[in-house]
Order: sequence, then structure tokens, then C-alpha cells
Amino acid sequence: MDQPRRHPQKALTQVRINSFSKAGRYGDGNGLYLVVDPSGAKRWILRTVIHGKRRDIGLGGLRVVSLAEARAKALEYRRIAREGEDPIEVRRKARTTVPTFAEAAQSTMEQHRAGWKDEKHPSQWMNTLKAYVFPAMGQKRVDQIETSDVLRALSPIWLSKPETARRVRQRIKTVLDWAKATGYRTGDNPVEGVNRGLPRQNEKRSHFAAIPYSDVPAFVAKLPAVATNQYARLGFEFLILTAARTNEVLSAEWPEVDWAKAVWTIPATRMKAGREHRVPLASRAVAVLRAAKKISDGSQLVFPGRSVGEPMSNMVFLMMLRRMGDTFTAHGFRSAFRDWASECTYFPREVCEMALAHAIKDKTEAAYRRGDLFEKRRELMFAWSDFINQKSSS
Repeated sequence: MDQPRRHPQKALTQVRINSFSKAGRYGDGNGLYLVVDPSGAKRWILRTVIHGKRRDIGLGGLRVVSLAEARAKALEYRRIAREGEDPIEVRRKARTTVPTFAEAAQSTMEQHRAGWKDEKHPSQWMNTLKAYVFPAMGQKRVDQIETSDVLRALSPIWLSKPETARRVRQRIKTVLDWAKATGYRTGDNPVEGVNRGLPRQNEKRSHFAAIPYSDVPAFVAKLPAVATNQYARLGFEFLILTAARTNEVLSAEWPEVDWAKAVWTIPATRMKAGREHRVPLASRAVAVLRAAKKISDGSQLVFPGRSVGEPMSNMVFLMMLRRMGDTFTAHGFRSAFRDWASECTYFPREVCEMALAHAIKDKTEAAYRRGDLFEKRRELMFAWSDFINQKSSS
């Protein structure tokens, strides 16, 4: 007699999820499916029986809902269905209650996500609130938040981290503005009066601390021994070799790399100036990419983070520097590159500026410059790579 066929239980893993590219429905077990749309977008659905009828319930996209979270939601919704209630109706009723600040922040972020150019900005936006605001008032209902709550969240960082504090203040205001617009709050925004309870900040702004260019070769030679993961070490070296910005490197994707031409093309949506930027890759930069490809788990990202489909934190390079006992910043390597190019090479200023993807402030000059000086920039980046690797540069 044939044995009854068993349904899969927790069949999906992060590695399998990363590998799915063909449109279709992939089962995890107990009615939970990952749906891959023809566009490549991935989302969760739960197929269950509600009042005797089969229903599909959307649980959210993979970028927002992890595998563990999807399983937890599916378990809860199946429990509700077994008790004779409609999970969709229960979810709808829950939305009519006043949200906490943490819940309102999530809703605000989702509403603004489409208008943010940088794909990493939503996670950065939310992470600052999780770190500095949620401990103080994350579980408080938005209609009960007062100026004293905002003051309690901002006071610990107002003088020690002034730039971060100002960003956090603006993000709190945005969340509470959303709460008022959706009818959860009335009256003035409590952020507007919080400055009267905070000390005056020092208005002096400092530039990014930069490593002297003469120390860059020795720094790169120490990278393989840093106590961190291999993606972080490779990503940091790639950032230095390309003189790129941190977010440009962390969000780099494999389709952007042209292996045959040794070119990395950063799309306009990730560039500060809003223009596509082609980066010529020296042989060592290509070798770094090949090393990253060799350990790739199938992610679209060149230097993926721990969460599926998400890049590493923008703090990863700063933490590496702190472990190494250094006080400069990752962004400061761009300054080191610029100083080296000015003092040690004869490349024209416009070639060096274009290598850094700096916007042209002179409108007349910008109007007449059509090309991107790519071949001259290729020579410059090869010379920079040779300098870092202590080879004789021509």
C-alpha cells in the first residue's frame, strides 16, 4: 500500500530564495508560498481555508518581510482561521486602532519609499529611529506623544552626534505629520517646540577625516587581517581602488559589471549627482570582484549583507576602521585619492574631478563638457591601483 504523500515543512532557505529567478510559486509548507513575479519581485502569500473557502492572503514583499517573519505571520493567520475568524477581516480591524510610533514609522517609510532615489535610504531611515527613538517612545501611541517624549529621545545625542540628531528630529516630525494627516493625531506637531528644551549646538562643521595618501598602501595591506567577514574586506578594498562612495559600493550589483570591458556602471538612481557614472576597473579591482563572485551565494548584490537581498550596513567600513584603531572615515579615502592625484600625477584637474563623479559647478563648463574622459580616467585609476600595490607607475 502506498504511503500518503507528506507535505513539505520549512522547505525554503535563504540560499534557495536567493537562487529563484524564474517566475512562479515556491512552497515552504503549510500553505506558505514565495511568489516570484515576471518582473523579478518576490512576495509572500498564505493559502488557507476561511469559512470553507480557499483564500490567498498577501503577507508582504520579501524586501520587507523575511522568511522567519513570513512563517510567523502564516502561523498566526492559520490559528485565526482555525478559530473560525477571517484573518483578513481581523487585520482590517486592527488597522483602525491608533498605531504606536514604531508602527507609524513603518507605515510612513513604506509610503515614502517610492519617492526615495537611493534604494538603501529606507533601511537607513528606519535604523536611526530604531536606535535613537524607539527605546524612548517606540511603543507609545502616536496620539499620546508629547514634546517631552521627543526631548527624551533627542537629548542623549543632541550634542554628541549633532548631524544625526538633526536627521532624527526631522524623521520624528515626518512620522508625526503622517499620523496627523491620517487622522491619528490632532493639534500641533510636538517636534516644533522641542528646540526650546535643547542646548545650542556648535554650528562648526568638519570635513571627513582623511587618511594621508602615503599611508594608503600600508592600510590596504592590513585589510586581509581585519576581524570581519570577507565581503566587508573585499568591499572596502574595492571602495579604495575605485574612489567610490560607500553607498555606491555597498549597493553594487553584478549586472552593473562589464567583465569584458572591465567597467562598473553605476546607475543614475544611486549617484549623488543623478547621472550614470562609468568606473574603469584596474586589474586589482577586477581581481577583488572575482574573489567576491567566487564566494557569492547567488545574491544580486556584489557585497551582500546578512539579510536576504539586503546590502551591508553603511556603518560596516567605519566599524572596521575602529577595530583597526584608526580615526579617519571611509569617505576620507576619496580625499586621499584626490590629494595623491594632485601631488603625484600630471593628470588634469577635470580628469581627477570626473573620476570622483563630482558635479560641475560652473554652468558654462558643464554645458560644453559632453564626454566623461573615460580613457584618461582609466589611465588614472590604473596608476592609483599601481600606487596602492606599490608598483612602479608610468
